Amino acid sequence: METAMSINIAIDGPAGAGKSTVARRAAEKLGFIYVDTGAMYRAIALYLLRQGVKPEEKEAIAGRCAGAQVSIAYQGGEQIVSLNGENVNGLIRTDEVTRMSSAASAVPAVRARLLDLQRSLAAEHDVIMDGRDIGTCILPDANVKIFLTASTAVRAKRRFDELRAKGDTSETLESVEEKIIRRDEDDRNREISPLREAQDAVHLDTSDMNIDQAVEAVLSICRRKGCLSCDQ
Repeated sequence: METAMSINIAIDGPAGAGKSTVARRAAEKLGFIYVDTGAMYRAIALYLLRQGVKPEEKEAIAGRCAGAQVSIAYQGGEQIVSLNGENVNGLIRTDEVTRMSSAASAVPAVRARLLDLQRSLAAEHDVIMDGRDIGTCILPDANVKIFLTASTAVRAKRRFDELRAKGDTSETLESVEEKIIRRDEDDRNREISPLREAQDAVHLDTSDMNIDQAVEAVLSICRRKGCLSCDQ
């Protein structure tokens, strides 16, 4: 008897395009696992900090990261990030973890470690994974690849509104847009896994869509690709 193959949906795109929100909601509707790659980097960062490694110690980061076993699952509708069997949801959002995560993500050995973990998750479960190199590097054989984007102005306005909603008035709309432009440039030109649109990806511009419309557009693409039933 053949084992059913898992369904993998890859969503890539630039900063501020709404990838994470759209991917998470689509996964909820489908009963798939949303693979939060950022949370996985944070879990490895927590592990490294517990090992006494400092952000500037690149060789130590590379040498120690293999000891981190990170997985993602859902319990009662909540995403659970596990580090060596421990639920670390409440421990990976600190400033210290953020700094270590940023440093560790630039180390090739860490990216290679997470590549193995992410592919293992995708092999065992139906997943939606978002990032900047999912369809080109992490899951090159994904059933569906979507490049989700929006105009720079729209992405800046969305980010600006998020900051205002949190009470952060330190940025102007113009400064937010300038940062997004610089981030786009950095992501496209970084040496390891640059932001690129896979040749077989469906280009989805959400500039004129709200979140619900963007989620439905993603589901519609998946139906057209034949990996979802008409009622999903």
